[in-house]
Amino acid sequence: MTSVQARLAFPATILLVGINLRPTIAAIGPLLDGIQRDTGLSDSGASLLTALPVALMGICLLGTGRLQQAIGRHRGVAVGLVFIGLACLARWVSHGMGTLLATAILGGVGIAMVQALMPAIIREQAGNRSAGLMGLYSTAIMGGAMVSAAASPWIGNLGGWSVALGIWALPVVAGLSAWLMRGHVSRTGNASDGFGIYRKARAWLLLAFFGFGTGAYTLVLAWLPPFYTQLGWPATVAGAMLGALTFAEVIAGIAVSVWIDRFPDRRPALFLAIAALLAGLACLCLAPLALAWPAAILAGLGIGALFPLSLIIAMDHGTNAAEAGAIAGFVQGGGYLLAALLPLVAGLLRQELSDLTPAWLLMAGLCVVLAGMARRFRPGDRIALSA
Repeated sequence: MTSVQARLAFPATILLVGINLRPTIAAIGPLLDGIQRDTGLSDSGASLLTALPVALMGICLLGTGRLQQAIGRHRGVAVGLVFIGLACLARWVSHGMGTLLATAILGGVGIAMVQALMPAIIREQAGNRSAGLMGLYSTAIMGGAMVSAAASPWIGNLGGWSVALGIWALPVVAGLSAWLMRGHVSRTGNASDGFGIYRKARAWLLLAFFGFGTGAYTLVLAWLPPFYTQLGWPATVAGAMLGALTFAEVIAGIAVSVWIDRFPDRRPALFLAIAALLAGLACLCLAPLALAWPAAILAGLGIGALFPLSLIIAMDHGTNAAEAGAIAGFVQGGGYLLAALLPLVAGLLRQELSDLTPAWLLMAGLCVVLAGMARRFRPGDRIALSA
């Protein structure tokens, strides 16, 4: 392997792994009407297909330190990918409500294992380049969501929704193969279990920021396509809209990965991302049909920048790879639990009011809260886990 190939091998592997961390969730929304029709799931029950894996991701991520010590970083990522692949395969061969909920659990645990361990691996392998590589990793996650959201309704028209949910086992094979070919590069020692992090007010602030920002992502992922099919759009067009939103997320994620290392003060980027998300939500509330595509692009740009930035500022607070991994695990763990509430609340609102506009208004209010939090993230802030 040449020096150039060696330098590109790790980023390429990160991309192949990252694209598998959202299709089990993102493919649901565009297919939801057909799934509910065939299985009898209510709106609140359907919301669990997104809320449940996101909540489980949070629960598992809170045990990042123990997971790292018990199974190791490299092996843990591989096992997580296997769980994701098995969840997809089970959806392909079995079509019942119980299978959907069980695979939501299995897929959520698999995603959590990968996301718990990857930040520390990136920090260890990339060093000073870790912020840019975290942006690339986050972009890969959003890219997987984009492709699955846009393609699933078309695949569903050809082979049924079970095929459209199960086919995402195929890229898992590619990601797992690339990961296993890396060998056991990352270390398992010197892991921080995050002792004392629960007593740090800044850690809770980072957790809330990540949770509210990711809540916007889970909200649109679960309910944007059903919102527009309820307004009369075909499922393929609603899925294309979610695909356009996630494409905007990818563009924003790429921009973050390319530029963020040049700006030690992350706050201007955070304010810009929050403003774009708020503008997109305003379009959904005020003129959902006339401003549908601007809403998708603006919300996608905001969400796409917020997701990697939230992880980057969390990792900025660590003084080494182990501490950065522990902080990222805590922030993602509690943050995903918080983010899981938004699609669940939206499902209840839709069931009771037959309208998702109140959910968009709630998220718009949270954008104001996010802006207030972002003001406090000054360059050089750290969390001393040993203190």
